[in-house]
Amino acid sequence: MYKLFFRLFFTRMDPERAHHLAFRWIRLAARVPVLRTFLAAALAPRHKELRTEAFGLRMHGPFGLAAGFDKNAVAIDGMAMLGFDHVEIGTVTGEPQPGNPKKRLFRLVADRALINRMGFNNDGSAAVAARLHARVPVFRTVVGVNIGKTKVVPEAEAAADYVKSTERLAPHADYLVVNVSSPNTPGLRNLQATESLRPLLTAVREAADRTVTARRVPLLVKIAPDLADEDVDAVADLAVELGLDGIIATNTTIARDGLRSPARLTAETGGLSGAPLKERSLEVLSRLYARVGDRITLVGVGGIENAEDAWQRILAGATLVQGYSAFVYEGPFYARAIHKGLAARLNASPYATLAEATGAATRRKAAA
Repeated sequence: MYKLFFRLFFTRMDPERAHHLAFRWIRLAARVPVLRTFLAAALAPRHKELRTEAFGLRMHGPFGLAAGFDKNAVAIDGMAMLGFDHVEIGTVTGEPQPGNPKKRLFRLVADRALINRMGFNNDGSAAVAARLHARVPVFRTVVGVNIGKTKVVPEAEAAADYVKSTERLAPHADYLVVNVSSPNTPGLRNLQATESLRPLLTAVREAADRTVTARRVPLLVKIAPDLADEDVDAVADLAVELGLDGIIATNTTIARDGLRSPARLTAETGGLSGAPLKERSLEVLSRLYARVGDRITLVGVGGIENAEDAWQRILAGATLVQGYSAFVYEGPFYARAIHKGLAARLNASPYATLAEATGAATRRKAAA
């Protein structure tokens, strides 16, 4: 039903307008007690065998919503209602910013992909922190907060900008993500170089510890799929050295290889997400796990369309997996289908738990 609706209605609409319309429906549904209870029962059934623990946080399952969908923390309960086990909000910047000029979001339907050059459009860390502080949760879900650099802040002053966001948002975050991998903020990806990343992550870690003293806020970094293999290794080694809690692999790509969509779409600048990212994202994830093992929690994202994709990420080394672009194409039953398929695959596997399955394929490959 949704796919027919998508083809007849959403594909005729500007992608960003369609996003805001669907987003509004989700938020409205989550405000109606009887409706949200019914939808959660239908779309978010629980599977006990999928219960997951990551960086000290317990979740109903491993599948969450990637950053970029709920930039301003306005639909956390709505996304939990749809079955996402954790919701990563943002990317949030130190100061509010409108993002890049429209048109800035493009559907590549033939490739089941999106290109975006949104440019971190968001309300800013002060407004988002106030919203999180005032939030009264309806559904229990883990909330991650993804932070990035304000566009007008010079690269040399990036650490101070991230620290500002950390001080405002860390008290409200179940975990915190430093995003240095979006291609849509000039100079941002330069911060992935270890000589820039080390002082940045150190400053954020210190700010989080200084701001939140009653608990340790888990800190993760999100990296690009376009890093060379040796740079992936360098980030992995740095994460271990600094005692990071996790790495998210991966963000969108600037590559355009093998796309079937019209050239007028594939030529658009910005980050490509969705199915074409699947292979490289899995490669990066497996490489990270081979490097860090169980010392750091890995989060797999990029091209996760179905339960098999999620299962392959877990076998490669991901404790958590996230989706976004496929949600646009699959609709409200997306998370339910992922959970059902993961439970079936786990029950048919030789592994008793998801934790036991995590990294199994990568370990087998290393032993061969």
